[in-house]
Amino acid sequence: MFSLAQALMEEGDREEAVELFHGCIQKKPDWMMASILKSKCLIALDRKGDAQSELKRALHLAVEQRHEAPEMEVRKLLEDLSRP
Repeated sequence: MFSLAQALMEEGDREEAVELFHGCIQKKPDWMMASILKSKCLIALDRKGDAQSELKRALHLAVEQRHEAPEMEVRKLLEDLSRP
């Protein structure tokens, strides 16, 4: 499911990718990368409120799991979303 979601995201079918990433997260709630990629799809779909909520979740996971590079990436995405 995750690989298909990634492929759909790369092909530009972000709406379908969001649903598949959501399914991945439901099956494994601590799947940080699924959360980050879902957020990126939401940003591309101009669903900034949903993206921000998902990014906050991803940030919590990155910090909790001690993944510094993803944490920095998520913080940057959140910062970019807060700009007008």
